[in-house]
Amino acid sequence: MSAGTYTPQPGAAPVGRMIAAQAAFETRMLLRNGEQLLLTVIIPSLLLVLFSTVDIIDTGNGKAVDFLAPGVLALAVMSTAFTGQAIATGFERRYGVLKRLGASPLPRWALMTAKTASVLVTEVLQVALLTVIALALGWSPQGGVLSVLLLLLLGTAAFSGLGLLMAGTLKAEATLAAANLVFLLLLVGGGVIVPLDRFPDAARAVLELLPISALSDGLRDVLQGGASTPWGAAGVLTVWAVAGLGAAARFFRWE
Repeated sequence: MSAGTYTPQPGAAPVGRMIAAQAAFETRMLLRNGEQLLLTVIIPSLLLVLFSTVDIIDTGNGKAVDFLAPGVLALAVMSTAFTGQAIATGFERRYGVLKRLGASPLPRWALMTAKTASVLVTEVLQVALLTVIALALGWSPQGGVLSVLLLLLLGTAAFSGLGLLMAGTLKAEATLAAANLVFLLLLVGGGVIVPLDRFPDAARAVLELLPISALSDGLRDVLQGGASTPWGAAGVLTVWAVAGLGAAARFFRWE
């Protein structure tokens, strides 16, 4: 037995390992939460099946699922990156979890990175499930995968910044109410299941600037229209991402 075999080596683990461990923990906690699972998986799936099979809303020419699938994918991103993350982070802040994690060797930027990685893992599962359901309903996607991935990443960044901003500035109960209210309002007015051309011109001009509208319409341009990267939608999402993440970094309160 060599000297020093059992000599303690105090110190923090490498940052990459800490981020991976925290991301895995965040993902398990999210997937075990029944309410969050309902919001992020069940509701988008039910909306896709319901409005694709029952003629309730006029989605224009072509199959309803071709219009609805891109919008529901955008809704899934919003439900995870914004609504779910805002509520979970808000209550973690209230119960002092963030304060304790802030005192650990895990840097605060690494905690935010782990939360973002957890969101991305959840979104991969969501997109895979919704894609299978949409294909079973007769969806015929067009366009390129890289354009879709770019839009999904920009949408995730935009909604994640807004969710963290809300969680870091409002009380947990206020965050719960506001996040769910915003989810419902954007579900109706964000071009997810109701085409934006059904709204008055003045309202439509405003709604088109929302991140959910940019994401759903951008995905629709690619997956339904077969367009190349919709740079207009990507630009809107980029502005929201920069503004949201910048404001979250500036105003987020850990206690």
